[in-house]
Amino acid sequence: CKIFMLFLRVLAFLAPITVAFQPHAAFHRPSSRLYVEEIDGNPEYKKVFVAGGTKGVGKCIVDILSKEGVEVIALARTDEAVDSLNAMPGVKGIKGDAFDYKSVEDNMWGCDACITTLGGMTDDKRVDYEGNNNVIEAAGILGVTRVVLVTSIGCGDSKDAAPPAVFEALKDVLKDKEKAERVLQRYYTNMNWTIIRPGGLKSEPTTGKAILTTDNKAIGSIHREDVALLTVDALKSFKTKQKVLSVIDPSIGGNAAVEGETFEEFVLS
Repeated sequence: CKIFMLFLRVLAFLAPITVAFQPHAAFHRPSSRLYVEEIDGNPEYKKVFVAGGTKGVGKCIVDILSKEGVEVIALARTDEAVDSLNAMPGVKGIKGDAFDYKSVEDNMWGCDACITTLGGMTDDKRVDYEGNNNVIEAAGILGVTRVVLVTSIGCGDSKDAAPPAVFEALKDVLKDKEKAERVLQRYYTNMNWTIIRPGGLKSEPTTGKAILTTDNKAIGSIHREDVALLTVDALKSFKTKQKVLSVIDPSIGGNAAVEGETFEEFVLS
């Protein structure tokens, strides 16, 4: 028993990140990190794991990375979704489930970064916390120290930004997303993580006018393609290390946006 406890202490001392003690963390694989090149001082990731990449913002992210020549690994729950992913250049769709920790860890192996946009209900279970937590934990165990988590305005210290009626309608969703955020913020203190909080999502073509901001009072709408573009840009910027960023499009009017209110843009370059 004493030898085992000593072994655990040595592991804790040598670990590159601080990991919350959880059942999955009992045995560690060697680091899966690849060599990450730099372009103009910013990292260039070559193989990215994407959770939530079969629809919405996640699918847009996969499409952008594919067009940039990045190798992408994405989980999908159906054969049809796997086939759709595999039709994209450089993308490997794998049948798996974010609720299954082992499925996440096994398929993240060999990646040097990961992005998760997981959200919604699956078989009467909400993936917003459990699925995202599996992705974060697997990244920690494998040594994939670059993680981008996409949640929502209304989480954490942006609670007051959301209109009361919207927050009330989405409070269970936001609560679970916030729990996933706290996992990164509290237990992965040496990890290069970024949290992206989009405003109200719309499924229309990109405007190219969306912005990132550190202002936790920011509120407004944004198109999914613009969220994806800024998420990929944030992935590749050293300036976003351990930053929580809201993302909105000031050019779009909406019920949530306050006319005439402006927010300072967080510039990546």
